[in-house]
Formats: sequence, structure tokens, C-alpha cells
Amino acid sequence: MLKENSFAPDFNLIDQEGRMHSLADYKGNWVLIYFYPKDFTPNCTAEACFIRDALADFKEMHINVVGINNDSQESHKKFAEKHKLSFPLLADPKMETIKAYKANFLFLTWRISYLISPKGVVRKAYGFVNPSSHPGEVIEDVKKFLEVV
Repeated sequence: MLKENSFAPDFNLIDQEGRMHSLADYKGNWVLIYFYPKDFTPNCTAEACFIRDALADFKEMHINVVGINNDSQESHKKFAEKHKLSFPLLADPKMETIKAYKANFLFLTWRISYLISPKGVVRKAYGFVNPSSHPGEVIEDVKKFLEVV
């Protein structure tokens, strides 16, 4: 995993709708980048749906969410449509961003998330994420960071 308080690597990846995203697009806002193994698998679906259900709370806290794995844009589109996901799912078929964020083991993507500050700094790294409690954990962490500022 990346070290906390290090700068997050930038990326340029396409989402399920064909739009390009980079970390620089989110400068000035919090970003939760969550890496997940595979579209349509039980735990990945649960995680995406728990995040979807918490989106109003994320938006209230000015937290943007992006999911990343090495599935295709087409797979992400079907996954997002089936589960009504309204946040970007970024396709990284070459695993360049996945590797830059140390979210891989060989050709597999791990379930790891990073909370990135408005200045592009990794404020929290989450390994072995519990899909159901993860959104609440992220919101509480942002509240703590905002209290410190």
C-alpha cells in the first residue's frame, strides 16, 4: 500500500461512459479511490452498492468516489447500469494505475482504498476493506481530518 501523507500518483483512465478522468480533475476535493477485484462478483457488488447508498453523505462531505479495476469499460458500463452506480468506474486494463497505487498482486487487483486530500495527499490507506462498513469509516475519517484543520 502507499504510505499515508505521500502524494497520490496521478492517472488518466476512462470511465464506463467513455469520459477520461485524472486525479488532477478532483483537486480541491476529497477523493475516495477504491480498488476492487472484479465487476459482478459478490463482495465487489456489495462494496459498490454500499458506496452507492452512501453517495448523498459523500457529496455532503465533498468526497468524490472513483472505483478502479482492470475490467473493461464495457464491463464497467454493464455493472454500473445493473446496479445503478452513478460514480465513475475506471478501466485500467494494463494495471498501470493499480500498480502505481500498490493495489495488485501479480495480475489480481486487491480490495484497497485510499482517501486522498484536496491537495492530492494520501491521508488514509484502507487495506482489507469491509464492504458494508467502509463508507461510514471514510466519512468518519474525513470528519476527523476536518476537525484537525
